[in-house]
Amino acid sequence: MSFKAAAVQMCSGVDPVKNAAAMARLVREAAAQGATYVQTPEMTGMLQRDRAAARAVLADEAHDIIVRTGSELAGELAIHMHVGSTAIALADGKIANRGFLFGPDGRILNRYDKIHMFDVDLDNGESWRESAAYTAGSEARVLSLPFAEMGFAICYDVRFPALFRAQAVAGAEVMTVPAAFTRQTGEAHWEILLRARAIENGVFVIAAAQAGRHEDGRETFGHSMIIDPWGTVLASAGATGEAVIVAEIDPAAVKAAHDKIPNLRNGREFSVEKITGAVAGGVAA
Repeated sequence: MSFKAAAVQMCSGVDPVKNAAAMARLVREAAAQGATYVQTPEMTGMLQRDRAAARAVLADEAHDIIVRTGSELAGELAIHMHVGSTAIALADGKIANRGFLFGPDGRILNRYDKIHMFDVDLDNGESWRESAAYTAGSEARVLSLPFAEMGFAICYDVRFPALFRAQAVAGAEVMTVPAAFTRQTGEAHWEILLRARAIENGVFVIAAAQAGRHEDGRETFGHSMIIDPWGTVLASAGATGEAVIVAEIDPAAVKAAHDKIPNLRNGREFSVEKITGAVAGGVAA
């Protein structure tokens, strides 16, 4: 059964209330275009580099405005509403980078905490240490929905293909990658990585992104994308500003891709042995 999916591109600021209002406006626009599954970016609720300022406005899951608004939108519009992620305060003082999927009745169907922490130093001087503030997740899930089997990832997870392969082997037909990619890494790798994850697993990839220059000074790459199992970009957004992109998702295309290139079935276990020239060498011919 095919369905219409939307990726909502945002430029979230430091105020969760304003970001919730922007999310609601864009999600309603997506639903008006016929989307029954709508995804928002990573950190929909707030992008704030000042950790003290961020903690001052963070809420736990039961009191978070993005969680509440996502639930209300799902029920109001009778859609599957995917908050790509938002920052959730945990009891131990740390933060979860947590995504939520709400069903058409507004109930939470799935939570996903970002597994891989973005701890990097870039050539342009940007330095990020997500692990200093965030608690990493440890559980991947494939969720059976009425229209597809869905896998979950967030941003930096896209650089870890084993996560996507495990979900594909478990039956995922659609992979979700909400993100807030930096401009520098996005220019180099965003589209390549997304298309690679789609092609090597024969799945659809839906990736809603943050885009543009944010209130906290960071710059994100944008270019939200929906990609089919053959690696074709079905829809994409620009580099900056809000956008809604929509594409038809037909899970039958997943089976067709797997029939053409059955690499999930053809995979084999193997061992890796590290050897040195002295051990491996012999008499030269």
